[in-house]
Amino acid sequence: EVLALLVLLYPVLRGLALHLHSAVTGSYIPGTHSIAFVNCLNEQIAKDIARAIMDKKLAAHVNILPKSSALYFWKGELEESTEILLLVKTRTSKIGELSNYVRSIHPFEIPEIISLPIDQGNPLYLKWIEENVPRD
Repeated sequence: EVLALLVLLYPVLRGLALHLHSAVTGSYIPGTHSIAFVNCLNEQIAKDIARAIMDKKLAAHVNILPKSSALYFWKGELEESTEILLLVKTRTSKIGELSNYVRSIHPFEIPEIISLPIDQGNPLYLKWIEENVPRD
């Protein structure tokens, strides 16, 4: 029974220990921030979505990458197109809200909105993200 309780509590205790360690040492907790990828049909849509994300303070920084070729299956057919990719830097805790908001304004039926946690990086940049994206 004690072992089962420890197994259940491990993620919580580990999280608390990481936060305490981070507070004491000033070190970064991996996964606190994320990069979200959002695909867009063209540059104007990409700029409009990027500005909307920034206006809602759902990110500290958005890159708009130039056209790239894309291959994908859509309704059973292989499609080929060009896309513009947004790289959105934000708090991991904002990914759900970001995804919901982008889906509400994106013209695609199923827009690509995926994210990856930031494991490490320039501590000053990561702190800057923290300062520019309000907490929940």
